[in-house]
Amino acid sequence: MSAAQEMTRVYVPRPGEPLGPESLTWRLFGDQRMLLVGMRAGLLQTMHPAVDQALRDHDSTYFQGPMKRILRSLPQILGVVYDADAAATAVRVRDYHRHLKGTLADGTRYSALTPEVFYWTHATFFELQIALREFFGKPLSQGSKELLFQESRQWYSLYGVSAAGTPTTYAEFEDYWDHMVSDVLVPNAIARSTFNRTKKGIFGPSPFPVLPDVLWRPLSDKQFDAMAWVLRGTFPAVLRERMDLPWSDAEEKRLRTFGAGVQHTFGRLPAQARLVPQARQAWRREQAQQLDTSVVTPDRTKVV
Repeated sequence: MSAAQEMTRVYVPRPGEPLGPESLTWRLFGDQRMLLVGMRAGLLQTMHPAVDQALRDHDSTYFQGPMKRILRSLPQILGVVYDADAAATAVRVRDYHRHLKGTLADGTRYSALTPEVFYWTHATFFELQIALREFFGKPLSQGSKELLFQESRQWYSLYGVSAAGTPTTYAEFEDYWDHMVSDVLVPNAIARSTFNRTKKGIFGPSPFPVLPDVLWRPLSDKQFDAMAWVLRGTFPAVLRERMDLPWSDAEEKRLRTFGAGVQHTFGRLPAQARLVPQARQAWRREQAQQLDTSVVTPDRTKVV
């Protein structure tokens, strides 16, 4: 099936209208496996010079690492897709960034609401859906990628931020992504420290009353080591090379074996268990609002 034919199968909302349960994004974005690539998206965001500077200037938690930032950001971004009033959520996300302005080290002024900056962060959330399935699921077809991309443009439009100069097709997005990764992103201090194996206690004190710090910290450090390994393996190869991050053929094989295991295990879970809470709640809300069977939860057997 061609990309054009596949596009006719997916709901395309009117301008200014949030994506709905008929969209491919609703099926794919709220996937629990996003936690495997969430830190990747967060780190790619912070390697943009303007994002890096904005976080240094305005975010007191920046140096706690990209995972904490992405866990803080994801509920709001998920809300722009799944909230009952997704458009209002998008406005809140945009308005939160209005005051994020300043000056780069070279004297250039930056603003978080320019398309050069704001679109990049959006692009990482869109691309996350593709990367997730490249490493831990069934890779998407070109037609599905085009569908998902066009829906991401609608999603971006809800923010009310200019789209000037942003891609309009998935092929253009691939060129844009390659340019950003190769020519714009900078291996800054936070990026390098993320891969520093001597870094300890990145998850902070124990969040569980029954688990004392003396047990939590070594366990969380082991968890971070595993996450950093996955991050290194899923990171764009050109950035691995620029940062001198080792990655052997044997490690690549291990990652692919791990990914196949994740997909197999994930496919055995009930459909609702495959979703993050916001997506699960959204599907339940839609079911409750529909009297017919035209809107259902995601396929309970097919996993992508």
